Amino acid sequence: MPRRVAIVGAGVVAPGAIGTKEFWSLLQEGRTATREITFFDPAPFRSRVAAEIDFDPYAHGLTPQEIRRMDRAAQLAVVAAREAVAGSGLEFDALDPARLGVTLGTAVGATMGLDREYRVVSDDGRLHLVDHTYAVPHLYGYYVPSSFACEVAWVCGAEGPVSVVSTGCTSGLDAVGHAAELIREGSADVMVAGATDAPISPITVACFDAIRATTPRNDDPEHASRPFDRTRNGFVLGEGAAIFVLEDLDRARGRGAEIRAEIAGFGSHCNAFHMTGLRPDGAEMAEAIRDALDEARLAPQDVDYVNAHGSGTRQNDRHETAAFKRSLGAHAYRTPVSSIKSMIGHSLGAIGSLEIAASVLAIENDVVPPTANLEHPDPECDLDYVPRVAREWPTDTVLSVGSGFGGFQSAMVLTREGRTR
Repeated sequence: MPRRVAIVGAGVVAPGAIGTKEFWSLLQEGRTATREITFFDPAPFRSRVAAEIDFDPYAHGLTPQEIRRMDRAAQLAVVAAREAVAGSGLEFDALDPARLGVTLGTAVGATMGLDREYRVVSDDGRLHLVDHTYAVPHLYGYYVPSSFACEVAWVCGAEGPVSVVSTGCTSGLDAVGHAAELIREGSADVMVAGATDAPISPITVACFDAIRATTPRNDDPEHASRPFDRTRNGFVLGEGAAIFVLEDLDRARGRGAEIRAEIAGFGSHCNAFHMTGLRPDGAEMAEAIRDALDEARLAPQDVDYVNAHGSGTRQNDRHETAAFKRSLGAHAYRTPVSSIKSMIGHSLGAIGSLEIAASVLAIENDVVPPTANLEHPDPECDLDYVPRVAREWPTDTVLSVGSGFGGFQSAMVLTREGRTR
């Protein structure tokens, strides 16, 4: 019989909120953390808005050596991991390190560090043959995203399975799903898992400008991210990290741990259709949802809330709406759905883990966070998208979904502890 998996610790570093308490305050209040880009001069770009984090690594306990060694995305992950570890109630020094692992998701790795260092070694692009002697000593670590997982492993002393999952914008869901499967199959007792990305750099903004995926609503940054609204015109780039401590459920119960939620099911499919496009029928996402529900041994009518991918692009919103109808049937019309990207933007690989954190907090508080900025509902998206204001709602079971470039479709079912299976 596969083991069951509990979430016993969580850490969040997000736009507008550092720490899980601050994160929940932002979500339930429906506050947006989107603004004009300040990390560099955005004037040359089509889309000049993003969801940035006001993050001081010194204030959050990182040493000068750690700051010099780590890209910003790794720094966010380490701070989130320290919160998760501290809140788990586990004595990590007493654990068997070979039974402790790390799985970390990221879509674009050390984008900000690589962008910055290329400008240095190329003399701001003037040199065709770059001068490597001007690079930071740890530049190699920027090139290999596995360095992120190593940094988190050092935080908790993990010597078991340690890996990076990079599946585009589903990385945050897939990394936690993979970690849960390692516990289910008996390969680990405790996993520290989540995702991080800090992609707000000129190269990333230019890439999304080129395919017109991001919004040009530069005159109103606070209301630029508008999932499921008929006036939406692209997503808002973001950054962030969310990390969890996962533990065998029986083991956690045996030590009297506070169990924040159970990862009851996970499913993932690829549509093998188009690098960036989505079929409107949502078939592959619907299959992932069915797989996750089957693993959880739950029926569609057991889902109390859907935490949507909700990127704010027309093709995604139509695709998701169809997937929910296809997988949940008539129950889709009775189930509240919302997108937190309306408040914290789209942090690429990290967002799936941030959405898991939002789902856990929704279960703990029996509150569904809102879809901010949803003023003009799209008639093609005719489900209950919880516009603008959070809703008190009995929330024992949450379905969280993600969709990524390359055709990745993932779904996770999270439940309150003690729910009958």
